[in-house]
Amino acid sequence: MFTRKTKSTIDSLIGMTTTIKGDVGFKGGLRIDGNINGNINAESGEPSVLVISEHAKVVGEVRAAHLIVNGEIVGDVHSTELLELQPKARITGNVFYKALEMHGGALVSGKLSHDQAVDTPVLKLAASSEA
Repeated sequence: MFTRKTKSTIDSLIGMTTTIKGDVGFKGGLRIDGNINGNINAESGEPSVLVISEHAKVVGEVRAAHLIVNGEIVGDVHSTELLELQPKARITGNVFYKALEMHGGALVSGKLSHDQAVDTPVLKLAASSEA
């Protein structure tokens, strides 16, 4: 009755002294303080939060709904909701986002592309005289 789960809950942590070689899949929230050599994929269609801390380095493609970056990513980044690039963020690769928040000091070496697949309302004129 009173259970409520905020979407910013971190369920898992990859520590500073951890290095993972291979792809990582997750659901919910994940914080990375270590190194990952592989792709990181949140479960599609589900709310997800991925935090890449200032100590973390990811070499591979990253996909998540809400992504907070303060570390380094070498690879393409896909965020289906909000992408937050904090002051120490370094991305070498193309970035695809729906909403972007970029702090001073953050660097992106690649192309920034706004997600055009968002449902945009189409205006139709009521009294159209096309014949």
